[in-house]
Amino acid sequence: MIGERIFTGSVFEENAGYARAVVLDGWVLVSGTTGFNPDGTYPPDVEGQCENCFRNIGWALEQAGTSFENMVQIRIYCTSEEEFDRILPIIRRHCYPARPANTTVFAQLVKPHMRVEIEVTARLPKAG
Repeated sequence: MIGERIFTGSVFEENAGYARAVVLDGWVLVSGTTGFNPDGTYPPDVEGQCENCFRNIGWALEQAGTSFENMVQIRIYCTSEEEFDRILPIIRRHCYPARPANTTVFAQLVKPHMRVEIEVTARLPKAG
C-alpha cells in the first residue's frame, strides 16, 4: 500500500472501504467529507454541516502534520445555489489564508440529508 492512511473511525469509511486522508510524497489528500457530527448524525442546516466538514477535514490535516494554511486545492459539492450562498462566508474563513484553487459544483449528494461535501488537497510544510 502506497502512503500513510488516516482514519477517523467513521462508519462511512469502514462501510465503503476508504480512508479519510492519504499522505503521499509530501501531499495530503483528504476524501470528500460531509458534515457529520462525531456521533454520525447531521445538523439540519447547511451552515452546521459546512462547519462540521471543515472541523473533520481540519482534524485529518492535523493528524497528517499540516493545516488549512497549506491547502492548495478545495472541491466543494453543494446541493443548491441558495445553500452555497449561505455557506460562502464559512468557506472564505477557512480558505482565505491559503487562497487554494477551488472547484464548486452543485450536485445531489449520496443521502438526502447531506447538504455539502468538501474535498481538500494540502501540502506538508516540510515538503516545501
